[in-house]
Amino acid sequence: MTAPSELPLALTPGEPAGVGAEIALKAWRRDDAPVFFLMDDPDRVAALSRKAGLDIPISVIERPDAAFKAQVSGLPVLACTGPIHSQPGRPDPSTANAVIEAIRNAVTMVKSGEAAAVVTNPIQKNTLHQAGFPHPGHTEFLADLAGGQRSVMMLASKELRVVPVTIHEPIRRVPDLLTQELIIETARITARSLIQDFGIKVPRIAVAGLNPHAGEAGSIGNEDDTVIAPALAVLRAEGLEVFGPLAADSMFHPAARQGYDVALCMYHDQALIPIKTLDFWGGVNVTIGLPFVRTSPDHGTALDLAGTGKANEDSLVAALCMAREIAEQRRNFLHGLAP
Repeated sequence: MTAPSELPLALTPGEPAGVGAEIALKAWRRDDAPVFFLMDDPDRVAALSRKAGLDIPISVIERPDAAFKAQVSGLPVLACTGPIHSQPGRPDPSTANAVIEAIRNAVTMVKSGEAAAVVTNPIQKNTLHQAGFPHPGHTEFLADLAGGQRSVMMLASKELRVVPVTIHEPIRRVPDLLTQELIIETARITARSLIQDFGIKVPRIAVAGLNPHAGEAGSIGNEDDTVIAPALAVLRAEGLEVFGPLAADSMFHPAARQGYDVALCMYHDQALIPIKTLDFWGGVNVTIGLPFVRTSPDHGTALDLAGTGKANEDSLVAALCMAREIAEQRRNFLHGLAP
């Protein structure tokens, strides 16, 4: 079986009107980035390189394994199914099919052993939705491509890992969406990922409460006592090292972070605010629970920066590096090899 280090990473275009192609161009010239290829319209990428003042060459490839030779002379670009007509900063729903098909094809390449992992540039969700895209975002689409397998969003950096139990939901809906079953399943998937993807033999999972002060014995809401605490009791009975529910406002200072490997949070901002505050450019979005590896930069499409040459590629490079590391770690785990 081919080792992940012998396969390139498949990078999807993301929102063509955003900064995806620009940060891919900049990532190519970074010595710390592993070998990858961008799935995009080669002519568009070349024009963007000139427009943004980057003057970075591209190398058109016809298959993934050509990326290793091609990357010596330029950014390897594997052509999408058709041309992408899009202006920087101006999303166009007509590009949606090309974006969606690139994601689908990237997954197929990983499943077939042509690429080591999928790395996705940020999408503009409302643009895809205007074109009839039925999924809330990348995570849900990738789960569908995995056959409906339950997946979970993790944000990871050198400073912190966080997992939101509910993701892109209005705050007013969160208490009703939280169930013991959802918390238990999310924690199980998280623990398995920490073992097989990050090499942590006995994961320590800190669980945030929903309400201020974790409900303060029911005086500030009872969900912490009636929903979260019973779920954690089930997980402890299964042998998982989980603790909480904890007051979220005191979980993320340096001393507290030393006591756990991941923080399980109840909603989107409870998880993402601390990690983006600690390491905005080093944070990586990892979809865990899938049969293939997927990472993404932990930022949006940055339409206001598109085409200016000013976009920061650090988060993409972090996502590429983490995808490579997880692919290697997962292979070692599945084959009983030493990390």
